Amino acid sequence: MAPRVLVVGSINMDLIVQCRRVPEQGETIHGQALHTAPGGKGANQAVACSRLRASTTMVGRVGEDEFGPKLRAGLASDGVDVHAVPVDREAPSGVALILLEEGAHNRIIVIKGANARLGEEDIAAAVPILRNVDAVVMPLEVPLPVVKAIAAQARAAGVRSVLDAGPATPDAVAAGLPALVDVISPNQTEAEAFTAMPVRDVPGAHKAARRLHEMGARDVVLKLGEEGCYWVGNDGEEHAPAFAIEPVDTTAAGDAFTGCLAVSLAQGMAMPEAIHRANAAGALACLGFGAQPSMPTAEALDSFLQQRAG
Repeated sequence: MAPRVLVVGSINMDLIVQCRRVPEQGETIHGQALHTAPGGKGANQAVACSRLRASTTMVGRVGEDEFGPKLRAGLASDGVDVHAVPVDREAPSGVALILLEEGAHNRIIVIKGANARLGEEDIAAAVPILRNVDAVVMPLEVPLPVVKAIAAQARAAGVRSVLDAGPATPDAVAAGLPALVDVISPNQTEAEAFTAMPVRDVPGAHKAARRLHEMGARDVVLKLGEEGCYWVGNDGEEHAPAFAIEPVDTTAAGDAFTGCLAVSLAQGMAMPEAIHRANAAGALACLGFGAQPSMPTAEALDSFLQQRAG
């Protein structure tokens, strides 16, 4: 039976500007190309889960604009259940402006739009779904009260919760989120925001992950980009190195990682195996262009792991 996953989070249209470098203050430069692609951390993670053969339901909002129907249709075409993704007539769809530099590095500005309007109605829609899934995934691109409420409902229902802690904010830190979720998976910047500790290398990641664990998270999986990730949990800890690749676009690699981690855990895998697969999913996402288009399928993931095992 396929694992069942609920994702409560953001849905954006990404506007991707390819450029050799980002401009300095007051400077104008010529870009190389402009692309649009569906994105948003929540939607990316939902697509990642669905492509890895999980029965996936999305809770979120889109606007009544030209992007809204495209975003809903894109999710549905990837097998994501969108019955709990209403059209919000009071706000536009969320948008992310992504500056993609040579070397596959990116800088992102997010305009929340309809994502900022998730509230009581969306929590009410999520609760009956949550009671019938194996895992719930949440990023921080939607209002904090919604994330806290879903985490509390998941804890009460005995459903594993996975928090992709981005973007980290002072309010999220003050809310004590690590103690409310089962798995917290920040990147380096987000881990620094939560712990006020520098995360520049593996030893720094070890210290920050242990601090997050002390703050109440049952498992901390700290994403380190090309250095892999560092796990600290009730059952152990380890540094899991990344797979060596030549990246094309690193956008949403963390979302592929989080989605795969959630699906693997929902399938009953132990954390080290789940992390190994998540590292592979993140690597594969870096080999494609755009957010959702680069989320790997189960077949691609299995093939990649078989090749690298040899």
